[in-house]
Amino acid sequence: MTVRTRADLASLPAYVPGKSIPGAIKLASNEVSAGPLPSVVTAIAEAATAINRYPDSGCVELTGRLADKLGVPADHLALGCGSVTLCQQLVQATCTETDEVLFAWRSFEAYPIVVHVAGAQQIRVPLTAEHEHDLDAMAAAITPNTRMVFVCNPNNPTGTALRTDQIEAFIARVPSDVLVVIDEAYKEFVDDAHIPDGVELAKQQWAAGRDNVAVLRTFSKAYGLAGLRIGYAVAPPAVAEALRKVYVPFSVNALAQVAAMASLDAEDELMVRCRAIVAERTRVRGEL
Repeated sequence: MTVRTRADLASLPAYVPGKSIPGAIKLASNEVSAGPLPSVVTAIAEAATAINRYPDSGCVELTGRLADKLGVPADHLALGCGSVTLCQQLVQATCTETDEVLFAWRSFEAYPIVVHVAGAQQIRVPLTAEHEHDLDAMAAAITPNTRMVFVCNPNNPTGTALRTDQIEAFIARVPSDVLVVIDEAYKEFVDDAHIPDGVELAKQQWAAGRDNVAVLRTFSKAYGLAGLRIGYAVAPPAVAEALRKVYVPFSVNALAQVAAMASLDAEDELMVRCRAIVAERTRVRGEL
């Protein structure tokens, strides 16, 4: 007799990462080619001698560091094994099989996968002709079954970004029981003052009584820690608590936690590198 698995998984496409070909310059995965900062590499090497011990499953020290950096209470934070894992945990924590998760398309390739795995329904809203989020169409697509909306800002893979006024106007149109998740994997590469800092925007929304805004960030991109898998959510306490309830114990490994804290210590150096990348992006775009 064959072991029975979920029948609906037969139609689920596997996530396909950027191809790795020896000698090729791989751009598809949006990795920082320079790797972690030297001080971070040193911290990882020193911490490696203790990997016979389980990591701090609650990521207590790192949570405290992030809370201080972001100006939020620790109970507004949840750590995860990369922000993509937090995407899936958010769907698990908010949706049943009849509930809907809405997102622009194309956007982050993992969104449809994590929604499907969690057993919820995905609603894809096409981008505009300018490859931007069609916020009017997204607002119109919300139904009584909608539980969550992903807003990737800047959007992956198109690189377009929403202004503060656009996101604020969109949030105002979203029912208060629908969670708006601003995915900021590429936040450190934004140099336009009109593009919001999602955490600051979320704090303003919370202060105004709207407890349905959360933000995702990662150490994979600007920080160069893609191979260690660590990200975090900044959310209202009830949402952060729900994320922690569906968290796989010990899934944020010890080296990832140490590397993230060392990266925070070297943030000034990191931002110099980010500005250099942005300058090169501007140069290449101009040449094209």
